[in-house]
Amino acid sequence: MSLQTTRDGVTFLRTAETAFEDLRGFTFAPRYLTVEGLRLHYIDEGPRDGPVALLMHGMPTWSFLNRHIVSGLTSAGWRCIAADHLGFGRSDKPADPAWYSIARHTAAHRALIDHLDLSGVTLFCQDWGGPIGLAQAAENPDRFARLVIMNTWLHHDGYDYTPALRQWNQQWQAGGLFEASIPDKLSVGWFMLLSNGYIQPKDLFAIINEGRYPEVSEDADGVRRGYDAPFAGLGSPGLAGPRRFPLSLPFHDPLAGAAEDQARNFETLKAWAKPVHFIWGGADAVFTEAWGRQWASLYPQATFDLLPDARHFLQETHGARIAAIFLSRLAG
Repeated sequence: MSLQTTRDGVTFLRTAETAFEDLRGFTFAPRYLTVEGLRLHYIDEGPRDGPVALLMHGMPTWSFLNRHIVSGLTSAGWRCIAADHLGFGRSDKPADPAWYSIARHTAAHRALIDHLDLSGVTLFCQDWGGPIGLAQAAENPDRFARLVIMNTWLHHDGYDYTPALRQWNQQWQAGGLFEASIPDKLSVGWFMLLSNGYIQPKDLFAIINEGRYPEVSEDADGVRRGYDAPFAGLGSPGLAGPRRFPLSLPFHDPLAGAAEDQARNFETLKAWAKPVHFIWGGADAVFTEAWGRQWASLYPQATFDLLPDARHFLQETHGARIAAIFLSRLAG
């Protein structure tokens, strides 16, 4: 593990490039933009003159999550851009949890959009990619042509946070299951296998309590490797970014979670008159089908496609299907 420091005195870690070798389904060339003295990683795939898709990830993922959607869209002639939030993926990782805020992540993506001078953008967003990505559309609507919203939210008065989301917050507080076990006992990759149904809760506790890892298929191990890669060799300081996201939920920390900005963006986007497509994982206890349908009902022009068996990270398990649904909606 090697610590580096920006000119502004921010201590950060940078994952070795070797950690990202031979990741299944992720052969995209890395590109970088300097933001606040830190490297922000992004991929930019497909024809330069194709319609533009901007794909946003959440916690604890990175652009690897969207690889199946990217492959599906680029095959259809789209240009796909997907960045890693600072602290995630191939991007630099400040070691101080207090450095992170949703406003900072939003500003970093705004810098990328401006740097690439994107226009006619279709936004694909999920999880924390919702508040961060939808802020771009609310603040700079002229750059965006349509929205694709998947299992996410915008904080606002009256929003009902589910028990699953409140439990998620608790598990990352001091002494919580994930705060205490990641990364020393449980890696992000194994957590993602649990979240996507590759392993069961009993396997999770066998890992944490006994250090006993279940046998998984070659495909599942490729998924695990993909989500472990960004944090290889970094130890606990390298997880500051992912640790900060659950603790930034607005009911826990309104300032870090940009609660006021989110509420303002929610109100602003009620007037969105361009196309909006909701593609929703129906087996998600965090952002439920009922919430997705309620949100979609605000837009007379909205489409709503349900993937009944898809969980929270629907891009991982249903990415090709998401791309196909979206393309069929355009054709229709």
